[in-house]
Amino acid sequence: MARDTLSDITAFVAVARERGFTKAAGKLGLSQSAISQIVKKLEDRLGVQLLVRTTRSVAPTEIGERLLQKVSPYLDGIEAELAAVNEMRDRPAGKIRISASDHAINELLLPKLSDFMRDHPDVKVEMITDYGLIDIISERYDAGVRYGETLAKDMIAVRIGPDARMVAVGSPAYFQRYGRPKSPSDLQSHNCIGLRQSSGRLYAWELQRKGEAEIKVQVSGQLIFNNSYSCLSAAVEGLGLAFIPQDLAEADLQAGRLEIVLDEWSLPFPGFYLYYPTVTQPSPAFSLLVEALRSKPKAR
Repeated sequence: MARDTLSDITAFVAVARERGFTKAAGKLGLSQSAISQIVKKLEDRLGVQLLVRTTRSVAPTEIGERLLQKVSPYLDGIEAELAAVNEMRDRPAGKIRISASDHAINELLLPKLSDFMRDHPDVKVEMITDYGLIDIISERYDAGVRYGETLAKDMIAVRIGPDARMVAVGSPAYFQRYGRPKSPSDLQSHNCIGLRQSSGRLYAWELQRKGEAEIKVQVSGQLIFNNSYSCLSAAVEGLGLAFIPQDLAEADLQAGRLEIVLDEWSLPFPGFYLYYPTVTQPSPAFSLLVEALRSKPKAR
């Protein structure tokens, strides 16, 4: 009933404003007879005459004019909101919240999003640094970025980066003074730089040699940080061994400021994925962001 009444009132307003059925019918995409019947049905339901009809013109009655003045602002507001929705579809807008590690943000998200942010100035992206696996739904995130091997099965996962590799690194000065570990068990006698996760736990170094089971080594040392960049800087300064993503340390490895140890114990694994809930209907802005981040196959 309410939906029919809204349609009928819309037809009445169009006729009253256009002062005729022909122009109103053209505006609404209806036939003249159809719109005439709609208005007549509205008058019968209300029990009052809303329009004065002559052979030359149509005008609202006193009651019709009162109804026109009262309902017109509401109909105009609805039309404006619908236009705004269409504009949002054509011009994406809104805020997108993403949980990711500082490594993923700096080395992957920011470079990939530079063009996206420039092309879509009405989209705001909030990135929160977090190393742990969090419930992005309860924490009100739109998406998270984590390594592929840690993703939950009930999430949509989109690959946004190449395979990754964690490596144990140290400076030449450190190795000259303390020697090099030859096996994972040797790490217990080395000054290893710890990484404190958001859960409060210290990250256990995950080492695996081809064809063998993974080993998790709970290392210890004088320094503990809560981000990979500080671990990297401390290793460059010769303050201990760090276990960090190889791409993060690549510049220092190439320059000779760092060297990899236990190389055969560092196997590649699935890199960064953007993940989000399957129950979510992505907004136009979010869908565009996913495409901007999606890892593209290399051209041959």
